[in-house]
Amino acid sequence: MKWVSHVTLTGTIAYAITADPMCTAAAALGAVLPDKIEGTPASQGWSTWRSRHRGWSHWPVLYLALIGGLAQAKAYFFYDAAFFSVLTWLFIGALLHIAEDAVCGKVPGITPTQKVGIRLFSVGSFREYAFVLFCIVVVYAGQYILRI
Repeated sequence: MKWVSHVTLTGTIAYAITADPMCTAAAALGAVLPDKIEGTPASQGWSTWRSRHRGWSHWPVLYLALIGGLAQAKAYFFYDAAFFSVLTWLFIGALLHIAEDAVCGKVPGITPTQKVGIRLFSVGSFREYAFVLFCIVVVYAGQYILRI
């Protein structure tokens, strides 16, 4: 997916769950984190970047471990609820990025070398934006139904 799709969809999901602008912003930032870690094609050449794209930075176990580590760190370090919440949502944003990439290609699964996913659309296509719009409508419809 394009970054705009990641940020829009992840931000919508985060706000629907938290109604907290700070957590939403952290999730939206996390939504581009896996790609930012890899760099850009311009910085390293297309073939080098492409060979590394959706590698270890897209491995969900890494972000799950970081979230688990944060949960454990609360007991051993200073505890500021806002700080831990923002960091947690940053990593949740990265997990949502990976899930979103898994519907337009393959991403690492349980191991970093195992690739899983489907290709419902091509990156940057009209179908990508229609998929994002559909997901946003589902999120808001779900919220509406839950409030009734």
